[in-house]
Amino acid sequence: MLQGFLAGERPALIRYSFGLLVFTLLYNIAEGFIAVGSGVAAGSIALMGFGLDSFIEVFAAGVLLQHFGKLTQGDGEDEGAGRRAEALIGLTFLLLAAYITAEAIFTLATGDQPQESFVGLGLAIASLLVMPVLGLSKRRCARRLCIPALEAESVETIVCAYLSFTLLLGLGLNALWGLWWADPAVALAMVPYVLKEGIEHVRGED
Repeated sequence: MLQGFLAGERPALIRYSFGLLVFTLLYNIAEGFIAVGSGVAAGSIALMGFGLDSFIEVFAAGVLLQHFGKLTQGDGEDEGAGRRAEALIGLTFLLLAAYITAEAIFTLATGDQPQESFVGLGLAIASLLVMPVLGLSKRRCARRLCIPALEAESVETIVCAYLSFTLLLGLGLNALWGLWWADPAVALAMVPYVLKEGIEHVRGED
């Protein structure tokens, strides 16, 4: 009975997962352009970097959507496609770690202070509300469908939620108390975790 229930549930989960990926793609395209645009206007490296991270997430979601049909077939053909997709997403983790490190070191070295930006603050708050729910929803679907590549992509979305928090923290603490170094310092603390996830997914480790 349980197997029958799960078999009947799978098509709905597949459609739901596909919808989550499409939403991820569209949301991050909009987020990326808004972040880069407001970052240029405010002269904020933090906001421009946040926009670049959004485009990394766009790539990761695009990889999953490209391979989604094979990933959900469950007939043996999905293994190779799933492995390639997971490896590509692992590479985006490594790219994300490089971006975080480079931006944080540059910001700390130059003393570039995040500028006040109401658009940036609003974007950070919106992403902080949306990304955790989106990431956790995709992770639940990935585990129930047994799709490691989707779970890898969901972790990247959760990392993006953390970066939304660091952006909000950096902009907020700088605006209130002038603590401009908070954003890069908090972001750097995330690099070991991002690297670990990237290496594991490139290698295909559980």
